[in-house]
Amino acid sequence: MPTSTSSPRARRPAKDAVGAAAVDLARAAAVEVAGEGQVGEHLGSAAEPGADRVVVHRFASTGAGYRGWAWTVVVARAPRAKVATVSEVVLLPAGDAVLAPSWLPWAERLQPGDVGPTDVLPRVADDPRLVQGYEATDVAGAGDADAAALSALGLGRARVLGPLGRAEAATRWYDGDAGPGAPSARAASAACASCGFFVPLSGSLRAVFGVCANDWSPDDGRVVSTDHGCGAHSETDVVVEPEPLAPPILDDEALEPVVIERPATAEAAPVVEPGPASGVEPEPVPVLEAEPVAEAAPVVEPEPVAGAAASEGPGTVEVSTSVEVTDRVEVTESVEVSERVEVVTGEPADPAS
Repeated sequence: MPTSTSSPRARRPAKDAVGAAAVDLARAAAVEVAGEGQVGEHLGSAAEPGADRVVVHRFASTGAGYRGWAWTVVVARAPRAKVATVSEVVLLPAGDAVLAPSWLPWAERLQPGDVGPTDVLPRVADDPRLVQGYEATDVAGAGDADAAALSALGLGRARVLGPLGRAEAATRWYDGDAGPGAPSARAASAACASCGFFVPLSGSLRAVFGVCANDWSPDDGRVVSTDHGCGAHSETDVVVEPEPLAPPILDDEALEPVVIERPATAEAAPVVEPGPASGVEPEPVPVLEAEPVAEAAPVVEPEPVAGAAASEGPGTVEVSTSVEVTDRVEVTESVEVSERVEVVTGEPADPAS
């Protein structure tokens, strides 16, 4: 008689009616744990898988920072009991809850741009980018004649860059700012492969990459691809055009009339004429008197020289002095002194003649 080989289906537990009706009991338990104002509306209930007479009630959380979370209350009923009791109250996230990212070990949290100049990274023993290198027998000893050649070839290191490491580096460099897609490369008129400052790398990367050695280039000291480029290429040139001069701001040859507005002078106060009705007496105007003019000094006549010869005739000198004094009262006085002084000149007579 044939037998069925299919496994029996797992029995789904039926929701207990007493436990499903204990909504108020579940809410009171959630409020007791969460506090007033932290428990929202009832989101529903469901039977606990694999358990009999166990029902799970869910309530929305209204707490700040817990959007999408739900207060979960588990109630159970003993066999032949008429009431349910609370077994557990816990806050669980729902589908749209804000959660922290999954745990990541500290050694895997660092990114290539996170390492500073003084930071030291731990050694990765099983780094997939590196492969086992060759070890020389006596690289540092004086008896090994091939020590320099081995060191130049990279031999003697415990690990060297493998195919995976080279492929990742080439892809990163070519797709970044060192490749042909950089803004400076798209604007350049020639590629780095024809530049005299391009120093190719060694090994298999030599065919695609090199180092820029031009201090005028923005890529100086960096790895660039052969089809990269910039404006500091050694063989490119531009036509230097004279810089256009802007028109002068100030024209010295043009005459511009300038109107100067003088400030308005204060109007003179009206003169009040004395009259019989006003009773205002005019103030006397002071009159400035002229200072007396000093008298002219008397003219002293020179004494005649004894024995002077009178053959030449007397000389005549006329002295005229005029003094004029003027001040604010327009007083002018003119004094004129005229004297005739007779001077007898000649050589003295010889007493013996």
